[in-house]
Amino acid sequence: QVQLVESGGGLVQAGGSLRLSCAASGRTFRGYVMGWFRQAPGKEREFVAAIWWSGGNTRYGDSVKGRFTISRDNAKNTVYLQMNSLKPEDTAVYYCAAARSLLGVTDSSLYDYWGQGTQVTVSS
Repeated sequence: QVQLVESGGGLVQAGGSLRLSCAASGRTFRGYVMGWFRQAPGKEREFVAAIWWSGGNTRYGDSVKGRFTISRDNAKNTVYLQMNSLKPEDTAVYYCAAARSLLGVTDSSLYDYWGQGTQVTVSS
C-alpha cells in the first residue's frame, strides 16, 4: 500500500524557516515526479514545487521561487521542502503527492498518490 506521510509543519513568524518532509513507502518511486501543493482556506489547491525522482530536475511555482527548495533523499525515500523567508500568505495545508506522468507537473489532477497534509501557519 502506497503511503506518503508529511511532517514538519507548524507555526512560525514571518521571515522564518521550516522544512517539510514527505516519507514515501509502498512502492518504488523511480520514474515518478514528487510534488508539493498547498491549499489555504477558501482557495484552490496551488502548485508549490516538484522534483523528478530520477535525475532530480525541479520546478517551482512563481510565488515560491527563490525562497523554497525541493530535494530528495533516495536512500531514505523521502522528499523535502525547505521553506525560507516565509510570509503570512504561505499559510496553508501543504500536501505531498506522487505522479507517474512526467508531464503537467503543476496540475494536481495528474497526481496519483497524496499524503494527508501538514499545516503551516506563518504569523505576521
